[in-house]
Amino acid sequence: MSAIEPTPSDTPIRNQLVAGRVRSAWIFLTPMLVTLIIVAAWPLARSIWFSLTDASLLHYPEAKFIGLGNYYYSKTITMDSGATTTTMKGVLVDGAWWNAVWNTIRFGLVSVLLETLLGMAVALVLNAEFKGRGIVRAAILVPWAIPTVVSAKMWGWMLNDQLGIINDLLLRMHVISEKIAWAADANYSMIAIVAVDTWKTVPFMALLILAGLQQVPGDVYEAASIDGVHPIKVFWKITLPLIRPALMVAVIFRLLDALRIFDLVYILTPNSSQTKTMSVISRENMFDFDKLGYGSAESTLLFLVLLVMVTLYMKLGRVNFDGGVQ
Repeated sequence: MSAIEPTPSDTPIRNQLVAGRVRSAWIFLTPMLVTLIIVAAWPLARSIWFSLTDASLLHYPEAKFIGLGNYYYSKTITMDSGATTTTMKGVLVDGAWWNAVWNTIRFGLVSVLLETLLGMAVALVLNAEFKGRGIVRAAILVPWAIPTVVSAKMWGWMLNDQLGIINDLLLRMHVISEKIAWAADANYSMIAIVAVDTWKTVPFMALLILAGLQQVPGDVYEAASIDGVHPIKVFWKITLPLIRPALMVAVIFRLLDALRIFDLVYILTPNSSQTKTMSVISRENMFDFDKLGYGSAESTLLFLVLLVMVTLYMKLGRVNFDGGVQ
């Protein structure tokens, strides 16, 4: 018998050690699991339940189970006088909901694309050796550190059509010929939202990508330099494949965050149908229109969209990162 092979007498001891580690792990994980159940799982379950009822804030105790009525239901009600007609629609046949879905997807794809490209450029600059690099790295995080509510109000003033500095600068540079209500004009409100979100979130993307860049061995670049490889080819053939895991994590985190955006849209463009997202319309129906069940159905659909995206990402991530083994 080899000296490194466990003897039969060692097996119970090893089993005890494994069991002890498992117990310790559960002891440390229990507070976190309980917290997740209280602050996440329970509210989610209640929201899904409300989506199957006709609950409202004014008549909460009298909520009745209506099944999938909030999801797919269309009915036209005409008053006795014949003068007033009300159309009741489920979420899946409501044009306002699908408009919010389109706004959310459009915002998410455009903003994440811009933030990824700009974040990559900033990360490449911050990864280079230059004097004062530490100060620049700290300064670049300032927009990300500012709370979104503060950023939205600050940019709301800057984008104001009468007193905003943005219009003043663009007029002085002869880029525009007249003042533009960036946050109020339907033609420019989405551009304003994307621009502000990009300004705020590029540092986050740059930070994650920079972490991936710093894991790339310097010997690889030295070998490429000795072989005379062009810098652009070095980026596409060496840098990008090596930072791909970090880049994928950054993109999926940012995309999930973009698809559930609420505060920036709600504060900067509160009354614009051109920028109303799934989170905003869900909140609007629940609290402004007192349709708790209907709004809960919209929030449940938003959760399902995010769940599908995460599941697809995990499956694609296994194929990409593990070389197609699983």
